[in-house]
Amino acid sequence: MKSRSMDLVHGPMLSGIILYTIPIVLSSVLQLLFNAADLMVVGQFCGSISVGAVSSTGAITNLIINLFVGLSIGAGVCVAHAIGSHQDKALHRTIHTAIPVAVLSGILLTVIGVSLARPLLVWMKTPDDVLPLSSTYMRVYFAGMTFTLLYNFGASILRAAGDTKSSLIYLTVAGVLNVILNLVFVVLFHMNVAGVALATIISQGVSAVLVLRELMRRPDACRFIPKESRIYWAPLRKMICIGLPAGIQGCMFSISNVIIQSAVNSFGNSALIAGNGASANIEGFVYTSMNAVSQATVNYVGQNLGAHRFDRIRKTMGICLALVTVLGITMGGLAYLFAQQLLGFYITDSAEAIAYGELRMLWICVPYFLCGLMDVVTGALRGLGKSLLPMLVSILGVCVLRILWIYTVFQIPQYHTPDCLYASYILSWAVTFICQWILFQIALHRLRRAAKVTAAE
Repeated sequence: MKSRSMDLVHGPMLSGIILYTIPIVLSSVLQLLFNAADLMVVGQFCGSISVGAVSSTGAITNLIINLFVGLSIGAGVCVAHAIGSHQDKALHRTIHTAIPVAVLSGILLTVIGVSLARPLLVWMKTPDDVLPLSSTYMRVYFAGMTFTLLYNFGASILRAAGDTKSSLIYLTVAGVLNVILNLVFVVLFHMNVAGVALATIISQGVSAVLVLRELMRRPDACRFIPKESRIYWAPLRKMICIGLPAGIQGCMFSISNVIIQSAVNSFGNSALIAGNGASANIEGFVYTSMNAVSQATVNYVGQNLGAHRFDRIRKTMGICLALVTVLGITMGGLAYLFAQQLLGFYITDSAEAIAYGELRMLWICVPYFLCGLMDVVTGALRGLGKSLLPMLVSILGVCVLRILWIYTVFQIPQYHTPDCLYASYILSWAVTFICQWILFQIALHRLRRAAKVTAAE
């Protein structure tokens, strides 16, 4: 079987990074289309209350799953390091530890999500007219969490091995299936939000099976052999050391977003909630495109660190920062320019909700490249195997700063507005990017110096 993997340690860098990143961008957009299709279908056939019900679960869902998605990031970094340093035994053990960890994590998340759905939504002050549908959507969605994590872990391994094309192909298949099932369950069977959630988990199950099949067919040391699956403690520890801080960081980001969502809910305006949710979903397309550059940074830096190619690490950082800036400004600007038309795909029965969506997109989409810069530097630090200190900086710069803003400035009557609430995003992105950039320079200098000492010995 012909390998789809790229060599991340040798060859031209700019064209290589672009070719590596494009399938990740397309894959990320397709994955986001799962939720977008949910919102569009319920918006067209069920109304803005159903849109608010689906969108209001996003922040709390991300809060619950981000810890375990962080472990998939750790698995990918471990795979990249092993490939770059040609440690086939460590690579085999990492892969055969990661898959059972994904299964066990998925089962645990299903139990947590199904049992705590309604209490968590009540805690978020979800309005009474939205709460029943929101809790239904969330319970059904979490029933398929094992599929979600199997795909994330498998795709992370493939990307670390230089293969970004396979996950794109499989998500294309799953995305088409998701749209078809959405229409079948909602239009034909009138299942409302439960139908779109069921369509999502079925399509995610298909993508998970296809990714595992690809790993089982690989001709190299990345091949997955199910009967050899077990928990190897050495790669698990490394996976946790790198992935757990990334997961905690994601959780803390989600906590700040949950608090922001609660602040939006506190206005008691269903139109604001629907507009905010639809806008956030559109912004997701910009974010996932920029985050694809961050994922490329992680794996390029990881493999080149394993090979001690420090010159390529620094070049990777410069190229990825430039790419994410151009991508963020272009996509964010276009999203805001066509805000009314884009929001109209989600909301068909409320001009007020569309107006609120436009307001959020002005504050978030236009300066969104700052978030991309922050994520690229964070990705580079993870590729270097540094997760703990960047996690602490991100928690302080993003989460704590936003929370302080909400409980101080936002509470002042004249500033208790959606505009003031959204301004906290811009401030947190800029501050965190500057701090993470300084950390990257220090970490790279120390690793280069340590490598010189080891070589001299």
